[in-house]
Formats: sequence, structure tokens, C-alpha cells
Amino acid sequence: MDMETSPRHNVPAKSAEINDEEVSSKHDVETASATLEENNVEEIKPVDIRDEDVYPKPIVKTEDIIDEMESIDIHREVNTLSLESETQQDKMLSPSNGDDDDDDSESSHDSKDDADLDDTMDAKEKPKPDSPDSNPSTSAWTEKAAAIKNFVRVKSEVAVHTFMRRLSGKMNDDNAVHDARDDETKWVESPKAEGKSSIWNPLSYLKMMQNDDTIDKVEVTNVEAELEPVAMKGRIILYTRLGCEECRECRLYFHGKRLRYVEINIDIYPSRKQDLEKIGGSSCSSDVPKVFFNEELVGSFKELKKIDESGELDAKIRHLIHEAPPREAPLPPFSGEDDASSKGHVDELALIVRKMKPCIVKDRFYKLRRFKNCFSGSDAVDFLSSDQCLERDEAIEVARKLASQLFFQHVLEENLFEDGNHLYRFLDDDPVVSSQCHNIPRGIIEIKPRPVVEIASRLRILYRAILEAYTSPDGKHVDYRSIHGSEEFARYLRIIQELHRVQQLVDMPREEKLAFFINLYNMMAIHAILVWGHPTGPLERAKMFGEFKYIIGGYTYSLSAIQNGIIRGNQRQPYHLTKPFNEKDKRSMVALPYAEPLSHFALSCGTRSGPPLRCFSPGEIDKELMEATLDFLRGGGLIVDLSSKVAYISKIFNWYSVDFGNGEKEVLKHASTYLEPQLSEALLDVLVDTQFRVVYQTYDWGLNN
Repeated sequence: MDMETSPRHNVPAKSAEINDEEVSSKHDVETASATLEENNVEEIKPVDIRDEDVYPKPIVKTEDIIDEMESIDIHREVNTLSLESETQQDKMLSPSNGDDDDDDSESSHDSKDDADLDDTMDAKEKPKPDSPDSNPSTSAWTEKAAAIKNFVRVKSEVAVHTFMRRLSGKMNDDNAVHDARDDETKWVESPKAEGKSSIWNPLSYLKMMQNDDTIDKVEVTNVEAELEPVAMKGRIILYTRLGCEECRECRLYFHGKRLRYVEINIDIYPSRKQDLEKIGGSSCSSDVPKVFFNEELVGSFKELKKIDESGELDAKIRHLIHEAPPREAPLPPFSGEDDASSKGHVDELALIVRKMKPCIVKDRFYKLRRFKNCFSGSDAVDFLSSDQCLERDEAIEVARKLASQLFFQHVLEENLFEDGNHLYRFLDDDPVVSSQCHNIPRGIIEIKPRPVVEIASRLRILYRAILEAYTSPDGKHVDYRSIHGSEEFARYLRIIQELHRVQQLVDMPREEKLAFFINLYNMMAIHAILVWGHPTGPLERAKMFGEFKYIIGGYTYSLSAIQNGIIRGNQRQPYHLTKPFNEKDKRSMVALPYAEPLSHFALSCGTRSGPPLRCFSPGEIDKELMEATLDFLRGGGLIVDLSSKVAYISKIFNWYSVDFGNGEKEVLKHASTYLEPQLSEALLDVLVDTQFRVVYQTYDWGLNN
């Protein structure tokens, strides 16, 4: 191909058949030559422009991304940018030595030359020695573009890093600016790696955030490792009983030593008294606590402390660490041991239902609606007639008896049972029961249902044993992990399955009903936390209080329904417009006749600002509620500053103010009656003629573990 040389620039120029890429290269050369001519530079020799020099292949390595970001010196780039800007302004103000045609040509290609030079210099950090760009004056615009690009990139990286850390919640408002400056300083101080090209990628900050998470997890793991029990092959058995003060001290002693033990409460496992009688005689069965290291009887708590003081305890612990328990060592409680849930008289009606259910249940249409897993009244009567050899009237009576025993219900609760096209559904086939109720048994329980008072008594004893074994002495801290793996909690799950068909809920006395539902609420909250985890936000809390349910007496009860529907006498819960039970709801018959204000200091939902856990008995329910109220308010639930006329009171009084009085003044008077006598009298005297300012304390929703 013939080549012609430009007489002005002395640079080879291609013919009219060149493509667009070659035009871009020509403009680069022409611009550089024009700059040289302005500076009175002598004529240079032609230079061949290769495609690979103008369009180098980018080399991107993922492992170099973070190194490239950390290698940017912000202050150097900013200083370079400012000096170059001043130099260019001086040059632009000086008179041009070239012709008018050259100035017009140079200005017409100015924007395009900047883009081309930017791309070229981004790929090559250093120009070739024989290139026209090797002169410092010639490469001013190139360095300016590179400086601007680096400056914008650094600032963008800092902004994105700060934003993503704030979004993830890893940075507090107090140290946000400090961390951002530290990150920027770290990048400035990092030396730049030469010869490496980079592409800015915001996703690389996810890697940085993962590193931060890893550091936080390592710190938490180190703290937890210090609190973890000593790992050992052997086994420590601790025999206790309810209400034993020395047993409580022995538990605290083992926790202080970080020794894991298995507790056997002889009130929960009465058959284990025989083990103690075989070892120490009949008197030993009532003498607790008793401690076993594998098969060795250490003795009481006093004897354990003597061994510790003599220095022999360390040797025994080392033996437990390396030696597994032999066969003659006491065994931990096994599943179902001494559990009355699996004992009782066989329910003949349950046997009939077991055979009837798989034969008649299917999906059906009723009143233009489709109902799953149901059966018609006529199908039930037909089955009972053929299976039990009954007349149709007798079969209808048997079906009504099954309905009265809460084996099944009408899908729309229109009647108890009628022969015909009415649809009925077994309890465990109800979609709400099967999806939201966590005490529905798997299959049909063949044992006759026990009275609710008996079930409440068993629950109360078991609940008390759980509190003594797995909570702090003041009831403010709960060992959820140990509860989840305990045999006591497994027994609790078996007992609450008996509640789905209990009777006589309406006829329960006030004291029995109040104690039963308070204890059940507290254990139900623990159950919800173990199944769903602790709720971290308002939506999760609303789900826990409203959707975690038990079925009791054929009807579903959530935590909110128990508190606001039963205990508070069917009052509206905070921030709701309707009552839990409407007039047609049969659960309203179970509700207490009036609200129990002191119950707010007995119901614990697993939060730090809530009241501590304790067990309530029907015989002393009012006395125990009074004690719970006194402990809560005197322990920080109500703080009075008489000098500044300010009362700091729990948020509970704001949410349920209707239970304590009308207006803040009456609420404060009601709460002041539970303070110390002197402080209560002084506060009541001041409230007569002085307006107190009430400040509600911030409620801590954190888990009380």
C-alpha cells in the first residue's frame, strides 16, 4: 500500500481506505506532534503504530483487585492533579506559535484524544522511550486524566465501603467517620504494586465485610470458649429435689468450676430414690444433694467442698476427663422414665377413630368452597353402622359422642354433629392446627384424657424443676441450650399434647385458671424461642405472639390470646382495635371475668426488661403475684427522683395503662403502692399538689439467656 507523509508533522499517514481504529491512532500522533511543535521541538522520525500498542489486551486477575485498591495514594494523586492543572492553565493562557488551522484541528479532536489517551495510558503505566508521549510536557493531559480517574475511584471506594458497612449494621454512628478515615489512611499508606492493572469492583468490599464478620466471630468464639464446660469422657450425676437450697448452691458450684453434670430430681423421677437407698440406706434417699463421679459416690455438697479444699478434686476431675463411666455408674434419665403421659386407661373411642379416619377422609366441596381432609356426616354414620354393627340412630349418637370428646369439629362450627351432607374435620387435619399449633400429637392418643386440673398440677411441678435446674437463682437468666436437650423439656412436650382434648376449662376456679395459664404462657414462650429462635424485630415479635399456638380443649390459643384474651379478661392488646375474642367465639367463656393487673409482672416472654421467671401455685397465687410485683418495681421497674419530680417507670405501664388507671397520675399512684413504705408515702404526698413528669424506660427486647 502506498504511503504518503504529512509535510507538517513528518508522520506517515494511511490512505483513504483506513478504518476507524486507524483514524483514532492518527489523531493521537497528530496531537502529540502538534504539542511538540508548539514547544519548539525538532522534527521527529516516523513511528509505526501497532494495533497491540493502541489496543492492548487487558489483564485482569481477581487476586489483584484488592491489592490495586489498597495501593492508591490519595494525597499524591490530589497534589499531582493540582500541580498539573496550574501548569495547563499557564500554557493555555500563553500565545500559540502554531497556525490557525492547527489550532482548529487540535481543538476539534480534543475530547476524542483525551478518551483515547486515557484508554491507552490505563493499559500501559509507562510509555515507550521512543514514543512522542515520553516527554513530560507532552503527557500532561494523559497524567491529568489518569489522576482524575484515580481520584474519583478512591473516593468512590471509600463511599461504597462506608455505605455497605452502615447498611449491614457493622458500624455505629459514633465511629462511622473514624472507621472510614482509618480505611482511607490504610489505602494511602499501602505501597502501589507496579505493573498490575485493575478493575474497580464494589463486590470486592463484600470480601472485606466477610473478613470483618470473621474477626467478630473469632472474638465471640474466644469468649464462648472460655465459658464452655470442661470436656470429659466421664459423667457427673447430681441428685436433687425441689426446693432444696443446698442443691441450688451445688449447681452454682459446678457452674463456677465449668463442670458439666446430669441432674436427677427425685421428685420428677421418684424411681431413682431406690438407687440412693441401695448405696446409702433408706435415709440416704431423702438426703440430697448427692454427687457421683462416674461410679464413685463423692457425697453431699459439704463433702465435695472438703475434697476441693484438700486438693483431691483436681485429680478426680482429671480422672473424669480421660475415663468413661463404667456400667455400674448411675445412668442419666431415659426418655419416658416415670412419665404418667404414657400411662392410663385405654380410650375405646380413640380406637374407633383410628380405624375410621383413613376410610372416610378426603377433599370435598361444601357451600361453594373446597375443604381438604374432611368427611360428611352421612359417611361417618355409614362407617359406624357397618363397623360397630349399630342401627343408624345408635351410630348418630356414637358420632355425637366422638364430637363431644373433641375428636372432630364442624368445618364452619355450625353444629355438634348431624347426619347428612354437613362436613366435619379431625383436629389434626385442620390447616391452622397442623401448621401453627405445636402441641398437636402425631396420630391418635389412645389414653383417656385426664382432667385439666391434674394436667396443670403435673405441668407446675415440671415447670418448677426446669426453673431450678436451668435458670439463675433470681430467674432473670435462662439456659436455653440445656433446656432444649433435657429430658424435662421432652416430658413437657409430651404433657402439653394432652391439652388438645381437655374438658372443664370453663369450670376451672379463678385461682386454678390464673396459675395454670401464667405458667403455661411462660413455658410456651420458652418453647417458641427454642423452635423459632429469639425474635429480633417487631415483625418477628408479632409473629411469635400471634402465630405460635397451642390447641387447648379443641381451640387454638396464641401467646397474645392467653395474655389478652384469658388473663386480661378479653381486653384489646396494645396497638389493636379489636378484642382477641368476639361475642361468638367460645373461647370468651374461658376468659377471666376481669383483668389481672399484677399478672403483667408474672408473664415473661424471654426479654431482658421483662419480669423474671417464677412458678405460681393456685393456693397462693395472689400472694405470689404480689411478691412478683414488689420484686419487679423495687428492682428497677419504677425509679423515683423526688428532687427533680421525675418518675422513670417501665414501658409495661404505658402499653397496659388501662389496667392500672386512667391517666399517668393514677398509674403512678397505683405503682407507688408497691414501693418501699417511706418512698411510697413521700411520693403519694408529693402527687397531691405537684405534677410529676413520667418518663417511660426503654424496653430491652434482648434475650434473657
